[in-house]
Amino acid sequence: MLGGLVLAVVLSPGWPRFRKTFFDGGVFRETFAELPAALWINVKIFLIAEAIVLTAGLVLAVCRSLPGPVFFPIRLLAAIYSDIFRSIPPLLLILMLGFGAPALGLAGLPTSVFFWGTIALALIYTSFVSEVYRAGIDSIHPGQNAAARSLGLSRLQSLRFVVIPQAVRRIVPPLLNDFIGLQKDTALVSTLGIVEVLRTAQIEASGNFNYTPYVAAAVIFLILTIPQTRLVDWLRTRADVADIRISDG
Repeated sequence: MLGGLVLAVVLSPGWPRFRKTFFDGGVFRETFAELPAALWINVKIFLIAEAIVLTAGLVLAVCRSLPGPVFFPIRLLAAIYSDIFRSIPPLLLILMLGFGAPALGLAGLPTSVFFWGTIALALIYTSFVSEVYRAGIDSIHPGQNAAARSLGLSRLQSLRFVVIPQAVRRIVPPLLNDFIGLQKDTALVSTLGIVEVLRTAQIEASGNFNYTPYVAAAVIFLILTIPQTRLVDWLRTRADVADIRISDG
């Protein structure tokens, strides 16, 4: 079926023009040589946002997992945050913060679009990652917490030393999936004028009147993402094998 589709595209009347527009070899080589330098901006945004997301997502998940009526306001605020930022399109939040926050003119408020683009991605992905963390925490049998409490650990100590380490081990594959999505979404900050991979491709495409630079940018992201995807699959397989061995034992 795939072969037939490829054949139909290649034999179509517009294929020569399409190939020249999207798969020009000369333009591809020229653009591909320039993209790695711009890629560092994407990597820097990803690393900063990932550090924020890992920490803030865990704190948010713990807040949502606190039991008892006394913690209801904290759980409510955490749930509201999660619901709001999981519902807002990332591009919309990037535009709102990237252009809106500096326009406020408040003293001491950063005006860098790099800063606000990174913060917008961190806010969005914190809400998603917190749900991954929370699912991992909820998957730990209550007996683990009870056993820790019986040994004299406080509720926070049992979370820190018993529940969370086990939960994190279980959620590594879905956590990596979210970070693959974060890595790809760093391209959205190009809407703020930051010259990263996608923006560089846009500039090259405008200069050449050719869309091949976008294909080159897509190849860059493929090179980054596919190894991580295979890593996620390997981790899932290893976790499944470990669970089978535990159940058989």
